[in-house]
Amino acid sequence: MAGLTKADQYASQHASAAFSNWLALQSRLQSQQSVIVNGRDLSIADVLAVSLHKGIAQLSDDPDDLRLVEESVAFLKRELEAGKIIYGVNTGFGGSADTRTDNLRELQSAAVQHLNVGILLQADKSNSNSDASENGLLRSHALPTPIVKAAMLVRCNSLMRGHSGVRVSVIESVMKLLALDMTPVVPLRGSISASGDLSTLSYIAGAVEGNPDIFVRANSKDNTTKILPAAEALKLAGIEPVRLQAKEGLGVTNGTAPSCAAACFAINQANQLALLVQLLTAMTAEALDGTANNYHPFISAVRPHPGQAEVASNILKFLFGSKICPPSCLTTSLSRIGLAQDRYALRTAPQCIGPQLEDLLLATRQVTIELNSTTDNPMIETTLSSHLQDGLAADRIHHGGNFQAFALTSAMEKTLLALQNLGRLLYAQSSELINNATNKGLPPNLSFDDPSRSFTCKGFDVNMAAYAAELGYLAKPVSTHVQVSEMANQSVNSMALVAARYALEAGEIVSLMAGTYVYVLCQALDLRCLRLEFGGRVKGIVKTVVEDCFCEQDGEGGRHTERAAILAEKFTEAILGRWDELSHLDLADRARTAVNESLGSVLNFLRLGEDTPNKNEAQGNGTPKPVSFTAVLTYQTRMAEELETCYATLRTEFVHHQTTTDYISPASRVIYDFVRKELNIPLNRGVEDHPPLLLQKAEKERKKAGSNGADHNAASEKVSNGAEGNAEEELKLRGRTLGTMASEIYEALRNGILHDRIMAFGEKAGYWSH
Repeated sequence: MAGLTKADQYASQHASAAFSNWLALQSRLQSQQSVIVNGRDLSIADVLAVSLHKGIAQLSDDPDDLRLVEESVAFLKRELEAGKIIYGVNTGFGGSADTRTDNLRELQSAAVQHLNVGILLQADKSNSNSDASENGLLRSHALPTPIVKAAMLVRCNSLMRGHSGVRVSVIESVMKLLALDMTPVVPLRGSISASGDLSTLSYIAGAVEGNPDIFVRANSKDNTTKILPAAEALKLAGIEPVRLQAKEGLGVTNGTAPSCAAACFAINQANQLALLVQLLTAMTAEALDGTANNYHPFISAVRPHPGQAEVASNILKFLFGSKICPPSCLTTSLSRIGLAQDRYALRTAPQCIGPQLEDLLLATRQVTIELNSTTDNPMIETTLSSHLQDGLAADRIHHGGNFQAFALTSAMEKTLLALQNLGRLLYAQSSELINNATNKGLPPNLSFDDPSRSFTCKGFDVNMAAYAAELGYLAKPVSTHVQVSEMANQSVNSMALVAARYALEAGEIVSLMAGTYVYVLCQALDLRCLRLEFGGRVKGIVKTVVEDCFCEQDGEGGRHTERAAILAEKFTEAILGRWDELSHLDLADRARTAVNESLGSVLNFLRLGEDTPNKNEAQGNGTPKPVSFTAVLTYQTRMAEELETCYATLRTEFVHHQTTTDYISPASRVIYDFVRKELNIPLNRGVEDHPPLLLQKAEKERKKAGSNGADHNAASEKVSNGAEGNAEEELKLRGRTLGTMASEIYEALRNGILHDRIMAFGEKAGYWSH
């Protein structure tokens, strides 16, 4: 790949990690192999497959794995029989650990009882579609079902490590609910993620207990959903209610699984967005007629942060094949018109995005480690389950703090801040692109028709500001707001689940920004390519007008084409320079003003031409025609008319046949074609695409065709054949609000469809290893 040799020395660590995760998920879904829960091998892709895509998970049947669990239960029993005092097994909980009891089973019921304290709406537990709260302002107070499913999977994986003293039969009960798509209804709030996500997990414990006031969302194979009391759900599933034994209530509840589950979704979403932002930056470079030199390998080589180097390399890859911003031209142009360099949103993108990739890589590692960790207290070490070296392993019980989820808080706060920085960059790029003062000749608001008539992307500009402000508000650490809890026993706590929830919310807002910006970019790329097409035609027009107005005929009745060509090149540069600066004017005014305001340069070029020695005439090359006032007036009038006609004609042609894909890079085409072809979102033509106006036009056409007879049948046939200019067909294609079209892009982004396209393209192009 030309021009990328040095950049490719930097491994695309983040992109490769994201690609590997995507590939693992695709492999899992296509093979339909079960995720084996053994405490060692759970991945983020596995969690996504089971919780979002109805993948199958099952406990390991490996005798060695089962023996780890059974041995922890047996050792705990021996310790109790020996009269040992063990926290949460024969003592009270937290600040009440100074109490003692011999009623071990009842103690575990008490553990779950005092934790089932979350607030749910009646609507969260009801099968009725009506708003049981009679308050339409109340959102669901339940944790999203996919997060609960993921929490069940992650908690079972931790329990299978054999350090918690929970029987295999209890773990199996949770796994059976998961396999049958029966998910407990769990309160959204109430966890401080300090002694684990206690209250959150207690609803899973209550479900396997068969608590009649814990509810389960049961999805059947015909996609119908019923919410049932846990006792009924267990009966329907053929699962015996669990009578929790020593430590099992604490073992199920005292872990970080909900935080880890939510973190899996948040980090996966953030990694996808980080890669998308790099591709959108490449598209922005094309839309703004920027330079690939911003991403030259030298810049990162002398400041060798790996994230910065990766971003620069990735953007260059995404620009490969572009005719607007080719990475093969990695040189600084000394003849650049206007600003000598691109603005910050393009030029410093590697420096902005790079640190976010480094943080996201660390956050991904933290979440992945947590997936296969023991997060409990107390923890049971046996010689079978010990991870210590030979000679140090022993049968003993440890009282520690592995329930403290600060590792996940750390991951999620890095993720949250990374998302804010990515969103801020998108906002800066979008603002620069929509504003005609900064977008290098594109119309204000990216309006395709006259800017006095349409304001296409102005509303998007305001929306992006709203999204960016809300995102900035969210991007604050949660861990700085911890409160002393539970009889002052939990003096520090992690708030990891809250941090993960806000990271998910930030991801949603950045996705809104990205979905909006994809629409804006596609519109801008069309307009940029229209401008390029126009520039290509103008030179020929100028040459013809110059010949007619300012060049004498030669002896054979022709014009002096050599002189005309030289003048045309100079005139074209002057005219297009003013043209780009006058994009805020309607077409007729823009053409006239561009000609008039470039006239000084034109006359200067003609004056220089008149100084040509008369020896040209002796050589048979003719002499410059003396510039008359009449000739200048003729030039002004005719040139303005020609420019207006050319642009109007080209604009009409462009509606029916966009040449954008001839100019943009293959990577940009992935998104552009997805929007234009798969989502069927067209170039916006301006105010005429307002749905009420399209409907009015279609109704007039219906009335004209008549409600019966041959005319009506002919019109119907015309619609079915997709005839150009047919009002019904236009209504079908274009009769959506701008927001609806942006929403369709957003949903494709959130559903992972757009990410699939990008990953498949990168795989085919060989961009990333795994």
